[in-house]
Amino acid sequence: QVQLVESGGGLVQPGGSLRLSCAASISIFSFYHMGWYRQAPGKQRELVARINMSAIQNYADFMKGRFTISRDIPKNTIYQQINSLKSEDTAIYYCNGFAPGADYWGKGTLVTVSS
Repeated sequence: QVQLVESGGGLVQPGGSLRLSCAASISIFSFYHMGWYRQAPGKQRELVARINMSAIQNYADFMKGRFTISRDIPKNTIYQQINSLKSEDTAIYYCNGFAPGADYWGKGTLVTVSS
């Protein structure tokens, strides 16, 4: 069974930085693309960023300039570095892996931005 396991969430002050990790139980080349979504309290889940097999990256407009998605192929892991965190970035961040006919999700990691 394919598993995606996120880590790295926690409490951070406004203006701080955080790096989230998502480890896959299979080769990340098994996915057409992998990415990060987030869901804030009372809001719908939204795309934050994703990276495809060719390492092409796409970012949500609200994240441009503050977020970098990357991957470590030997470790089957993707990362997201978020800088200049704001209170509105508080959310559960989910890792996603998409392949034709299959869509996998991690359980999420909570990021709380507060002073």
